[in-house]
Amino acid sequence: MLIFGSVGLLVRLLPLTSAQIALGRGSIGCLFLVGAFFLLRKRLSFEHIRADLIVLIISGISIGINWILLFQSYRYTTIATATICYYLAPVIVVLLSPLVLGETLNRLKIVCIITTLVGFVLITGWGGPGSNDLLGILYGVGAAFFYAVIILANKFLRHVTNMERTIIQLGISTIALLPYVLSTTGTATNLSLKSFGLLLIVGIVHTGLAYYLYFSGLNGLSGQTAALFSYFDPLTAILFSALFLSEPLVAAQIIGGVLILGSTLVNDLLSPKKTT
Repeated sequence: MLIFGSVGLLVRLLPLTSAQIALGRGSIGCLFLVGAFFLLRKRLSFEHIRADLIVLIISGISIGINWILLFQSYRYTTIATATICYYLAPVIVVLLSPLVLGETLNRLKIVCIITTLVGFVLITGWGGPGSNDLLGILYGVGAAFFYAVIILANKFLRHVTNMERTIIQLGISTIALLPYVLSTTGTATNLSLKSFGLLLIVGIVHTGLAYYLYFSGLNGLSGQTAALFSYFDPLTAILFSALFLSEPLVAAQIIGGVLILGSTLVNDLLSPKKTT
């Protein structure tokens, strides 16, 4: 989670478009995990992959779009604001669950939704965002929507393991992003050594290694403990943006962030049937 929370800092430093960074992150991360699979003498089950292929395609394409929108959000607003907006995803999942999963909205979920919306109003309204901030917030909400799509899609996976799922999703994301990048900005062939190194860090450390550690850790944690640890991601992002980029949050935005993250955490920990 600490690694995930620092990705925004590197995105800010990379002289690439959001789509190029997403393509690099997906391809390098996928190759890293394939190599780890080989070294650990594990094999991908193509039978399992084929059984879940449609869902994997939907979630893989959503990962690519999700990253592009999130990276765009980092560029137009503060990392803290972008991250908080991104964590609207669990609430979007709750809102879509009755339609997609047939779940009901109990009182706890309704209270969490209302609290989150109040927090979002504080961030977007009373915080006084400018035009660039507002565009960054919209990108962040868009990223949250596709993150919610990924969460919901993963609930329909029945055969692949977590690691198999991640490898295939990253591979599909790369395949989907490649023609888009080639037709819009092209691949970056004149990267400096520093920029290439940063992209390798994003792909290897912030994607391949981070996902490997995350799924390895899940094997020894309860669902509620894992949910609690997941909030180190946004908290780390907010802390790093303040320490290294001197990005302040006004009082209303701080309160809004607490309401959003707090309500999703309460829903994660207290809901009798997890939706995130």
